[in-house]
Amino acid sequence: MSDTGKKKSASKKQKKIAPPEGKLGVLIPGIGGAVSTTFIAGVEAIKRGLGKPIGSLTQLGRIRLGKRTEKKSPLIKEFLPLAELKDIVFAGWDIFPDNCYEAAIKAGVLEKNLVDELKDTLQKLKPMPAVFSRKYVKNLNGKHLKSGKTKMDLAGQLIEDIKRFKKESGVARLVMVWCGSTEVFIRPTPVHATMASFEKGLRENHPDIAPSMIYAYAALQCGVPYANGAPNLSVDVPALTDFAKKKKVPIAGKDFKTGQTLMKTILAPGLKSRMIGLSGWFSTNILGNRDGEVLDDPNSFKTKEESKLSVLEYMFQPDLHPDLYSNYYHKVRINYYPPRGDAKEAWDNIDIFGWLGYPMQIKVNFLCRDSILAAPIVLDLVLFLDLAKRAGFDGIQEWLSFYFKSPMYGKGLYPEHDLFIQLMKLKNTLRYMKGEELITHLGLDYYNLM
Repeated sequence: MSDTGKKKSASKKQKKIAPPEGKLGVLIPGIGGAVSTTFIAGVEAIKRGLGKPIGSLTQLGRIRLGKRTEKKSPLIKEFLPLAELKDIVFAGWDIFPDNCYEAAIKAGVLEKNLVDELKDTLQKLKPMPAVFSRKYVKNLNGKHLKSGKTKMDLAGQLIEDIKRFKKESGVARLVMVWCGSTEVFIRPTPVHATMASFEKGLRENHPDIAPSMIYAYAALQCGVPYANGAPNLSVDVPALTDFAKKKKVPIAGKDFKTGQTLMKTILAPGLKSRMIGLSGWFSTNILGNRDGEVLDDPNSFKTKEESKLSVLEYMFQPDLHPDLYSNYYHKVRINYYPPRGDAKEAWDNIDIFGWLGYPMQIKVNFLCRDSILAAPIVLDLVLFLDLAKRAGFDGIQEWLSFYFKSPMYGKGLYPEHDLFIQLMKLKNTLRYMKGEELITHLGLDYYNLM
């Protein structure tokens, strides 16, 4: 087929994507937290030319089109009709009443002189009262809360907040990203099985319906795409994933992939690709921000632990490689250490073995800033979920697994944790949206073998 023929064929397959007209509202449960304020202040700083969107695939990433010999690699934001940063408007809820300027200063992630330059804008962002219960986050005790007789009442109040914000701000579209705290560990139960059982549970204040689920329910009722940045179940239960399909709303989650787990999803695929064995992987962290305080509670840590432990199991596939990965020891610890603030330090000791079983070691000391790594994730999820909605995608967006520790996946599948496979899937999804040829990296035709 000629190049012209290929282009015509590709254009016929192109998904119809509605243009990003008007403003895009970003709704954030936990708007006063370190991640949220770093994200919001960062976007505002970038708008004013005070910084660059380092870490954001939507802003700095490129996508290869066609053959390597064609040398076509446009910026992703030029290839696809993404919303522009100038069109983003923020709102959200928090258990503390501080405006975003006050919250950003308290979080201490960004330098005060930068936050002060954005004071006029950040001061105007005041949180709406939040849906919250200490039963689910024991180490926080905010008072800026909604009250209602039932969880359904609280969901109704969130729905009214969403409608009011959309009307008063004049935004054309909305996306919600959970940036709230890690809730206590909950397994799916019958109340999560169907929308009928879930709504009955809301009316009856069922204890297995956590606040993050109430936010997810409200978002879906309003047709708002939803991403879950914590390891909570949140939208990842059958009732809500089915509801997202019914309402034609894209959803994604869970738990932003930052810090130590990011390193695991980079290192583990490399070890597996070379068939290098694993005896043990010991991971420990010290962290002093609000997230560290929340995770100092064993019940909240259990939720995070499940998220972090599952990564290696799926990447190494011990059932397929018993000689290499059937008997490794994996331990994860997180220690709350207030002096560190948001500057987390993570240590990994990795015991590996190679040819003839000879032992070796890898040691990693990662001094990172959780919120600095998370902020561009929030931005990309906002823009990609908005794109997905305009392209007619709904339900679980597995192509966004690239951003999560515990990515959501369809029934009968298993999650893909390998960062490089996740990136390939993401970029091929973007090519698919635009009717471009998917890239397999086979490359045989370069060598006249086909």
